[in-house]
Amino acid sequence: MEAYLTISTHFSAAHRLAPNISPEKYGKCTRTHGHNYHLEITVKGKIDPRTGAIVDVDALKRVVEDYAVEPLDHSCLNKDIPYFAEIVPTTENISLYIHHLLTSPIEKLGVELHKVRLFESHELWADYAKNGTETHFTVSTYFSAAHRLADPNLSQEKNAQIYGKCARPHGHGHNYYLEVTVKGEIDSTTGMIVDLGGLNQIIKNDVVELFDHTFINEDIPYFAEVVPTSENIALYISNILRSPIQELGSELYKVKLFESPNNSCEIYCNESDVNSISATVSELVLAEV
Repeated sequence: MEAYLTISTHFSAAHRLAPNISPEKYGKCTRTHGHNYHLEITVKGKIDPRTGAIVDVDALKRVVEDYAVEPLDHSCLNKDIPYFAEIVPTTENISLYIHHLLTSPIEKLGVELHKVRLFESHELWADYAKNGTETHFTVSTYFSAAHRLADPNLSQEKNAQIYGKCARPHGHGHNYYLEVTVKGEIDSTTGMIVDLGGLNQIIKNDVVELFDHTFINEDIPYFAEVVPTSENIALYISNILRSPIQELGSELYKVKLFESPNNSCEIYCNESDVNSISATVSELVLAEV
């Protein structure tokens, strides 16, 4: 049986982003600055029936440490890593570089490198999962809002049977945490798959400003007739963002909305304009709280 295993580690490094190309695009990032990068490496392989594992974890950790962490840790990427003398050390390009470093050594362990996920901060990360230059890039934000889960065509008694406490007439609230993932090819000049400033502005203007500090059922006309579940809100956000992100030259891949630490929903957007919904709920939570 094939399975996936993820290990995590970290390194600290400095970099600056192409001051000779587009200072206005990169802003303060044209100055040398640094990050505590968080790195996740996912491998896939078949479970050995004798050991119950797909790989020797200690050996995998040594490979990641020797081939990726040790060369990058406490370095200035632009100056100390020859690869980045001409290539912009964006999060996307660093994840791509780490993938190149680790592919062969990990294969020698008898498993396949499935994905490199690199966090520049808790609000920004990149995923690289295959050969080529297509990468996934994620930014996160949050908004606070109230809602009530109730179908306006049903009685209060029936809504209470379906939604429990979430159907109470005056609503309740959440601190929603939103992740927006785009996919595309890494631009050889900018080192990015999307204009980060433009992406953040779209999310702020089109989503956060719309939802933040609202009673969703009453303040957003769409939800006057549509029950504002996490799934429906995430779907609505994905429909808002798709065209503006395309205009930036990228493609919306996924919207993930956390309603609480126990409850989240993911909308996957594909080329045929069909949404795939995946919801995750803590086993201990039977209704939104």
